[in-house]
Amino acid sequence: MSAEQRTTGRLYGVGLGPGDPELVTVKAARLIGAADVVAFHAARHGRSVARGIAEPYLREGQVEELLVYPVTTETTDHPGGYQGAIDEFYEAAAARLAAHLDAGRDVVVLAEGDPFFYGSYMHMHKRLAHRYPTEVVAGVTSVSGAAAAVGRPLVERDEVLTVLPGTLGADELTEWLSTTDSAAVMKLGRTFPEVREAFDRAGVLDRALYVERASTDRQRTLPLAEVDPATVPYFSLALLPSLLTDELPAADRPGDDDEPTGEVVVVGLGPGARHWTTPEAADALVSAEVLIGYGPYLDRVPANPRQERFPTDNRVEAERAAHALELARSGRRVAVVSSGDPGVFAMAAAVLEVAGRPEFAGVPVRIVPGLTAAQAVASKVGAPLGHDFCVLSLSDVLKPWHVVVDRLRHAAAADLVIALYNPRSKHRPHQLGEAQQALLETRSADTVVVVGRDVGGPEEQLTVTTLGDLDPATVDMRCLLIVGSSQTRVGPSGLVWTSRTYPG
Repeated sequence: MSAEQRTTGRLYGVGLGPGDPELVTVKAARLIGAADVVAFHAARHGRSVARGIAEPYLREGQVEELLVYPVTTETTDHPGGYQGAIDEFYEAAAARLAAHLDAGRDVVVLAEGDPFFYGSYMHMHKRLAHRYPTEVVAGVTSVSGAAAAVGRPLVERDEVLTVLPGTLGADELTEWLSTTDSAAVMKLGRTFPEVREAFDRAGVLDRALYVERASTDRQRTLPLAEVDPATVPYFSLALLPSLLTDELPAADRPGDDDEPTGEVVVVGLGPGARHWTTPEAADALVSAEVLIGYGPYLDRVPANPRQERFPTDNRVEAERAAHALELARSGRRVAVVSSGDPGVFAMAAAVLEVAGRPEFAGVPVRIVPGLTAAQAVASKVGAPLGHDFCVLSLSDVLKPWHVVVDRLRHAAAADLVIALYNPRSKHRPHQLGEAQQALLETRSADTVVVVGRDVGGPEEQLTVTTLGDLDPATVDMRCLLIVGSSQTRVGPSGLVWTSRTYPG
């Protein structure tokens, strides 16, 4: 490749987090391992904190550029003083990295915490980002690491967090600390005595915390007022946590005498596929202490060892509801699990019916809806429910069969699209055929029929046929049928729809 064709390398400013190598982001680790050149800063002793954090992600054969500061806190005889020496160092360091970039090598500059949060990388960025392709990878800041170390949120609701450098001096720090809700003061070490004085003068020393080398094996935390100034390193900070997170007064803490507050939530999982379970339903499931439901439905909910499960047979709805309500009455949060929508031929009505008993008065019950099978099957074939429709169950367990047939005849005569649940079981194999004949009394044999089996599940199967050609022997309890009206059509693409308008 000629010099004219050669492209430059790419510059990366990569945040490493506060110190724990496991807090390095996945992206940062990938870029560190892939880079041609890895650059990092160090004081004159040559030991780089950044390199130590990144070491697990380095690979053999990479070029390492150690950027040693000429001064830190000591004096210098540079003509431009401290700032002159530092500026000269940054220019020279940028030139070294530019040589690699010009040669087409990718350069990662390591930064403790976040590259743009009091970091050394920003000085390279200002000198190189306008000349080369550049990407900055954010990192967990030391402030976040320190808050995690002490287990105290920094701010809540509308509170204001102020981040301050300890180099400001006691007067200015005092003013800031007196007017903010929460604060983090960085760059301690030799600045610590003035920082401590500022917290004291602002009247907040009693609730201030000290964090040293957060997230590392040398982490130390204690009240700021108890810190010996002689022991404070540069990699430490002072925190003023949110007042809203102080311990609750004793009178406000929940006690042993508080009444338990349980509830029953009847949850619809949807028809099968995990993505058809709504976020509200998923939240209700993970918030529960106890899950109750028909065994195969419970199997669809991921196991969680902190939760109890009570799988039951599908024919004991009243007993299942009573068990859930008894547990809730004792203070447990109970989720009763249904497939599809719990209010459509499922557990919602059963729970509410049992909840009406005097012994369950006052037990909270709420229903979380789900996508029901009729909607799921309809969506897979088009829009057969585009006009008026009704939903019927062919089960005669809780109603006489002659009532089922009578309702079918009326729905057929009204020319409604009919969604049929529980169409054919081992205990009543003949009834779907009888239902088919009842429909054919008023419906044409070429009426469109959709059979959806295990829709949303691993054995999903969809069949579009006619009322005359329907074979009841091919249908089981895992199926839902949609019997079209006189206005239901099958298009050239095979999609089914029912017109929104009706003749006359």
